[in-house]
Amino acid sequence: MVALAAAVRARHPELPMEVDGGGEGGMQQGSPLLRCGNEFVAVMSMPAPVPDDSGLWSRAATTWPEGKAVAARHRGHVIVSVLGQKQQPLSAARLTTAVIGALIATMPQCCGVVWNGKVARSADLWLDMSMQSFAPYPDYPSSLWVDILPFRSAAGIGAVTMGLSAFAQREIQFETRKLTLATLMSKVDGLAVYLVEHGPVVKDGHTFGRDEHERFAVRYKNSDQFGGLPVFFCSDGSA
Repeated sequence: MVALAAAVRARHPELPMEVDGGGEGGMQQGSPLLRCGNEFVAVMSMPAPVPDDSGLWSRAATTWPEGKAVAARHRGHVIVSVLGQKQQPLSAARLTTAVIGALIATMPQCCGVVWNGKVARSADLWLDMSMQSFAPYPDYPSSLWVDILPFRSAAGIGAVTMGLSAFAQREIQFETRKLTLATLMSKVDGLAVYLVEHGPVVKDGHTFGRDEHERFAVRYKNSDQFGGLPVFFCSDGSA
């Protein structure tokens, strides 16, 4: 824990922090807590693999093809959690992400990160991107927290998020006949980051877009394609 505290301090010098118990010199023996500013972060070692979830590794394959094989070799995991019942999701995500990055720097045998049970990323990617944990909107590492997955639909093509509901209560499902896949993914990413920052401010029946000439409709619904998942269902008017 002392090494972890030093790594957090080195990677994020703007973040006041100490090991719980009066600083590194007076830390309580075996304390699992770091104090970061006014928050406490628990770091708990678990001598067992994370529960197997085939859907998690299928989703991860789009950005981390070898993830399932890498994860199959692990024999234990560490849980990192910000304590407190009234945490703002984005603030907690920033702090947790920073501590996980420092943990990987301290323990290079870490092979990957499972975020909120829904998103898996390689340790190398997390180590790099977590340096941006406290960057201003929209430059923080939201892609560590939210997957954006393309699919084919009756409308043509679509993309759905996984992980956004922790910040905005719903996922995004966007279907289109007009947009290219690259443009679609960019639109979903932009809306996802906006909702991570502001919460569920896009209401049922609202529209969004870059200007008055580009508007996309948003409806609240339970997804037909994804098992009743609550979504912001978006379309370009052709779906």
